[in-house]
Amino acid sequence: MESSYPTVKTVTLKVITDKPVKKTPYQVKGVFMRQFPDEELIPLLDGRYRDRFLYPRVQVKILNEQIYIVGINEGVEPILSIVDKFDFLDFGNITFQVLDIDLDEHDDLFQPIPRMIRYRFITPWVALNQTTGIRYRYLNSMEKMNYLSRLLSQNIVFLAREMGMELEEKIFTKLSLTSLFPKTVDETYWGAFNGEFRTNFLLPNYLGVGNGITRGYGAIYGLYNPTMFSFDENSIKEEITDDSPDKPEELPMEMGDDKGVSMDDVPKPHGRRKTTTRPPRKRIAARKVLSEDFDIEDEAKLPRPRRRTRTKPTQPQSDDESRFNTEEYHKKRHEW
Repeated sequence: MESSYPTVKTVTLKVITDKPVKKTPYQVKGVFMRQFPDEELIPLLDGRYRDRFLYPRVQVKILNEQIYIVGINEGVEPILSIVDKFDFLDFGNITFQVLDIDLDEHDDLFQPIPRMIRYRFITPWVALNQTTGIRYRYLNSMEKMNYLSRLLSQNIVFLAREMGMELEEKIFTKLSLTSLFPKTVDETYWGAFNGEFRTNFLLPNYLGVGNGITRGYGAIYGLYNPTMFSFDENSIKEEITDDSPDKPEELPMEMGDDKGVSMDDVPKPHGRRKTTTRPPRKRIAARKVLSEDFDIEDEAKLPRPRRRTRTKPTQPQSDDESRFNTEEYHKKRHEW
């Protein structure tokens, strides 16, 4: 596939183990940090590069109780360098033997295309944070769908910019969600959705979009070739009907109120986030990009959310499982 845009490499590792993996991505990353402390992969997992990359270059997912490791651009080579070192994963209270690894590597699955392609969210798409959720609450059904479609388009444009692209085309998205009522995620007051979308941008399978990418949220899978679909394949095939073709559709000039999103519609960040202590936050009436991960908001139009107080959970420190394989452990080290 010819393209005038820079090549973006992607890789996916599917780790096949001797028993189902009922762990969280944070717990899996904790094991990697202990077993491979000197590998180039680790700074991409523990948050040391959060001042360099707004989008995580290495992502860990648990899908169908199997471990998937996804890398893009700078994350590809560090992942490939550890492929031959996977023998077992020791979680302290349980050890998994690695039976095999499926490797899927590409350099042409990240670019705009002239047709709309269908994707499925295989983990919930966390579209709303606490602030954007307030604005969303007061929209009618049509406005909600347009608002979410535009957010997703902006996410894709911002992700393309992160990979060194300056898009000439506008990005269109068309959402088909199971419900317009968001489900609350964890203690963060994020709003998550399930469903599908179509867009004129080619994206690699299992890549994360939206918030909570490091927690495994927002993973996608392209349905443009369902015969190659390996995640919950039977249920996907049952849902494909004559009314929902699996082939790409023509790119519309406009879709309802969605006239597409261009590079100019998405503000550039003023700088990378620093690891030092943050200064007091200043209130500005300008657009900004939030850190987790590409929520775009206009502060001048959004009401100020009420401040909420949270009780910080007590973190046990008695053994390796509690110190290295908990969500709180990794939250202290990165905020993607």
